[in-house]
Amino acid sequence: MSLSVLDWSIIALYFLISISIGIYMSKRAGRSTGDFFLSGRKLPWYIAGTSMVATTFAADTPLAVTELVADNGIAGNWLWWNMLFGGMLTVFFFARLWRRSGILTDCEFVAIRYSGKSSKILRGFRAVYIGIFMNMIVIAWVNLAMVKILEVMFPELMIFGQKEILLLGMKFSSHLIVVGFIMLFVALYSSLSGLWGVSLTDSFQFVMAMAGCITLAIYAVNSDEIGGISGLKEKLPDWVFRYTPEIGGQTPEGSSVAGLLKMSVTAFVAYLGVQWWASWYPGAEPGGGGYVAQRMMSAKNEKHSLLATLWFQVAHFSLRPWPWIIVALVALVMFPEEPDKGATYVMVLKKLLPSGLLGLLMAAFLAAYMSTIASQTVWGTSYIVNDLFKPFLKPNADEKFYVRISRITTFLLLILSLIVTTQFSRISDAWKFILVCSGGIGLVLILRWFWWRINAWSEIAAMIAPYVVYPFLKYYNISFETSLIIIVLWSTAVWLVATFITRPTDEQKLISFYRKVHPGGKGWEKIAEKIPEIKGDTGYRNLFINWIAGCILVMFCLFGIGKIIFGEFFIGFVYISIAFVSGGVIYWIMSKTEWEKHAKNS
Repeated sequence: MSLSVLDWSIIALYFLISISIGIYMSKRAGRSTGDFFLSGRKLPWYIAGTSMVATTFAADTPLAVTELVADNGIAGNWLWWNMLFGGMLTVFFFARLWRRSGILTDCEFVAIRYSGKSSKILRGFRAVYIGIFMNMIVIAWVNLAMVKILEVMFPELMIFGQKEILLLGMKFSSHLIVVGFIMLFVALYSSLSGLWGVSLTDSFQFVMAMAGCITLAIYAVNSDEIGGISGLKEKLPDWVFRYTPEIGGQTPEGSSVAGLLKMSVTAFVAYLGVQWWASWYPGAEPGGGGYVAQRMMSAKNEKHSLLATLWFQVAHFSLRPWPWIIVALVALVMFPEEPDKGATYVMVLKKLLPSGLLGLLMAAFLAAYMSTIASQTVWGTSYIVNDLFKPFLKPNADEKFYVRISRITTFLLLILSLIVTTQFSRISDAWKFILVCSGGIGLVLILRWFWWRINAWSEIAAMIAPYVVYPFLKYYNISFETSLIIIVLWSTAVWLVATFITRPTDEQKLISFYRKVHPGGKGWEKIAEKIPEIKGDTGYRNLFINWIAGCILVMFCLFGIGKIIFGEFFIGFVYISIAFVSGGVIYWIMSKTEWEKHAKNS
């Protein structure tokens, strides 16, 4: 089915609303880099948290979930569900610390925590490595997903009568050129409005994207080919509907790979015991970081920072997945022989949706794509401006100059990302590369808040160490799970040695950091003794209880919603009740803790 005039009108209206928000917020964003990158630190929790969720809801996400479900059933999602445990650590242990730090980017943390030349080396290296290199890879990954969507929806698309155009010695497909125009539109409104406009647009785009995905799930499961939830259960084997992996189990009949349903002990340790705290990954950094830290630092105060991150975890893990999972199961029935399982998600919407709703779903995909691209570019630009231009390239310039550079850099980053996209034909394993090659850095990112002895060389060693052994693991074709464990052990040993053979951070820098952030705990006792007038944080036992309760809240909410969808109402409402009790525990403990006092003074 092709798009009608009504469909195109809905898509046009979506673009009009998005650019209108950017123009409306442009004056406020242009005041300073603080307004451009952190919204003047005035975002309410529901806007900041929804913006986090929208950023992680990229165009590739439903397609990736469809592939996981096709190979491993619902339990295949543990590949990313395990990141909840690290996310909840961020909520209760780190959100208030990030807001309290008063910095512009998480990369700037280096400047307030470490001292000496190693601190400058680390800050500059992180700005280039993460803000440019890793950022362009992530954007390229998201671009390719959008290209796949356009290829399914418009297989005969041509630009100037050609399916491919040669530019700068590289071949650009007609679908990628369309993606390039969409990227330029994103650059326009994000460069105008900064984080203010991006966050408000994210909220609008998230609501639109979720509404579209829910609509598609309802239409798909109730189609004549499926016949409702009962028909779906009849047409698929039981193993597909399992929520948890079986450790050492047999490969389910009909599964294309052993995967997570036949999880070995090594895989179990890698996914549920190591990955969530040991590896850096965009949106799931141990201790917070990237655009998540940017939203936490942009919140009104510590309370809003914590609530924003808590809402992010609930929405990200509990609310978003089910519409995608339902469509993924429907796609298994409708297109069982299709080799590209990710593309079957788009095939379902193209086959089933009537005029109007088809346009809504295309607008929803555009919303998911554009929210991620906008956030990635504003975040990456903040690194380039705040952590390269300000300290090294053009110090002491006025704020208007930095805002102008921010806007120019936004366009340049997207153009470079588009060029990088042409160099990839298959990046489905890119996330594994990122997880493995960041293995070991996670523990440093956590401990740097709670142990004074961590220094800049600790981070530098942890970032470089994986690349020493990765080529050997790749050459001998070692599995992802085993490689992850080996690299984490190796990197941990390397950064511990580097920590103790190098000089610690200057004592005055540590004292300054403790005065600003006052993290408390035994790891800072040596510094706290020198400034007894500063009261460090206490109540870590309660924070740990909140972490456990938060994980229970999200997991039981996730599984409870699933049980209700599949008609198991009693157990579903039992799960939801447990989730509510866990939420009550969190509310009670938070109302008794001292962090609210700090929030009032933020």
